[in-house]
Amino acid sequence: MSYSEGCIICGKELVYTQGPDLKQCYYCRREIQSNVNCPEGHFICDSCHASSAFDLIEVYCSHSDSTNAIDMAVHLMKSNKISMHGPEHHYLVPAVLLAAFINLNKDGNYNKSGTLRVAKLRAEKVLGGFCGTHGSCGAAIGTGIFMSIITGSTPLAKKEWQLSNALTAKSLLAIAEKGGPRCCKRDSFIAISETLVFLSKHFDMDLPVGEIQCVFSNRNKQCKFEYCNYFPGSK
Repeated sequence: MSYSEGCIICGKELVYTQGPDLKQCYYCRREIQSNVNCPEGHFICDSCHASSAFDLIEVYCSHSDSTNAIDMAVHLMKSNKISMHGPEHHYLVPAVLLAAFINLNKDGNYNKSGTLRVAKLRAEKVLGGFCGTHGSCGAAIGTGIFMSIITGSTPLAKKEWQLSNALTAKSLLAIAEKGGPRCCKRDSFIAISETLVFLSKHFDMDLPVGEIQCVFSNRNKQCKFEYCNYFPGSK
């Protein structure tokens, strides 16, 4: 959840001091002098405050050292830049997966900033409403973007091509089985979770999963509430 007044992370009233202190941005992790204080210690720099959703995702994932893709997704989803529903989720999914994957594989030959930029360019081509007009949820397509990047897949690749399409198919089927209407938060959680299982099976790589409890129900007019796996106390 994001707030339109006070701290956009927790909603508490901001306190302004005469002299600035060094603070670390919640998203980009840069340290900046500021006289704005949140009682809970949250600080958002001006650049992140003014950035687009796609840019915020890129900056946050570039600087995060987390290996928990779900945690990163929730952090980003709480920003007022990320709408309840929207095409920014088509980039959010591969971005948090790439960040978690690369952070765990520090010895791997991956350019984190470069891969996030490639994912961004690819995700921008997946239009909003794709799930309803093309029968392909953008969150599921995002998992294919992730897999195609880490494997170096191309249209002429063999195993890499197979893995990328297989992951997209598994993610899409899992999303479809939950039924409509769409929920970009639910579908993103499903897509990320399916990818973590896929990585464990095909790459012998165990990224943290943990329990997912949605905190966005009050923002979704079409929420399925107890009929959604991620709603607290769901059936």
